[in-house]
Amino acid sequence: MKDRPPDYLLMLSVAALVMVGLLMVYSTTFDWGYGQYGDPLYWLKRHVLWLALGVAVAVALARIDYTLWRDWAVPLLGGTLVLLVLVLIVGRPQGGMQRALLGSSVQPGELAKIATVIYAAAWASSKGERIRDLTYGLIPFSVWMGLVAGLVALQPDLSTMAVIIVAGFVVFFLSGAHIGQLFFAGLMGGVVFWGLVMVYPHAQERLEMFLAGLKDPSLLPYHPQQALYALASGGLFGTGLGEGRVKFYLPAAHTDAVFAVTGEELGLIGCLTVIGLFGVLAWRGFRIALRARDGFGGLLAAGLTVLLVFQALFNMGVIVSLLPFTGTNLPFIGVGGSSLVTSLAAVGLLQSVARGRPPRRWKGEELPPQRTRSGNELKVQNSLRSPRSLR
Repeated sequence: MKDRPPDYLLMLSVAALVMVGLLMVYSTTFDWGYGQYGDPLYWLKRHVLWLALGVAVAVALARIDYTLWRDWAVPLLGGTLVLLVLVLIVGRPQGGMQRALLGSSVQPGELAKIATVIYAAAWASSKGERIRDLTYGLIPFSVWMGLVAGLVALQPDLSTMAVIIVAGFVVFFLSGAHIGQLFFAGLMGGVVFWGLVMVYPHAQERLEMFLAGLKDPSLLPYHPQQALYALASGGLFGTGLGEGRVKFYLPAAHTDAVFAVTGEELGLIGCLTVIGLFGVLAWRGFRIALRARDGFGGLLAAGLTVLLVFQALFNMGVIVSLLPFTGTNLPFIGVGGSSLVTSLAAVGLLQSVARGRPPRRWKGEELPPQRTRSGNELKVQNSLRSPRSLR
């Protein structure tokens, strides 16, 4: 079997999002860069450097046989856990949180997103029908997922934890887990998340303000109010690139709240364009998952697509006050070194699955049967079976 061509629509949608990101990074940072460093392009230059690194990583991953990551799933997750522990020990505290190494751009929590999806796909595809068994399915899934999510929660970074859990849960669901296990896992995850919100005062305060704001929008905190003002002031076509005014009063306008600035300067049309581009990304990502030539590839592509799309929806939901305010970056658009590299790495892995190299033989193993597809639901007829099942 020959390699298939890459998914060009996926590439175009991501390229368009990256271009929007370049415009918004300049618009939200030129005044800051000039005032603090005497260079209006200071933050844009940094962003371009991270973009170049991310593109290089994406190209490399697209050319590497994605099935190799099944072999490296355990070391990759193990190394990620080491970094998550390390950041809690030597990471520099910022704003009461401890998430980054080597300054503020390298965040192990971002690597944990990719590592979790790769390990979840490798682990689930190695189980086959046994994943419906409690001792092979829900219990080990809960243990390793709880370990990753718990270390991220200690930073604390509940938004990243939520993204990781949702992506891992989707992989678990698509691998054929029993519906009872899914319900129990979802229930327990909700209880644990609620408990964490109650433990951290800042999370509890944001939740209380959000609930109060549902009754009276004037009670919303300053940050959500400014985000809504920015969206409202943009109208249909926006005030024009760089012409926004609310952004100067909007905290984290270049990162968490960049979608609000997009609405102010590019208007409703600009926001709908960004949403449409993420819609194309979701369509192509799930199409790649459905067309994958093995169970691992299908689960990997589905998990990565959910990772990117859910994070984007999470960010947008916060900006329009449909969700309690929390810090999560908008993929490809907001400033963020490791976040941008991670998002582009996910696209590179998706392209590797799209190219669809024939599955490699495991020692003493025949090539697995091809998966079957029914409607829009991804089903794996018989996942890759490894002589050493991931636990």
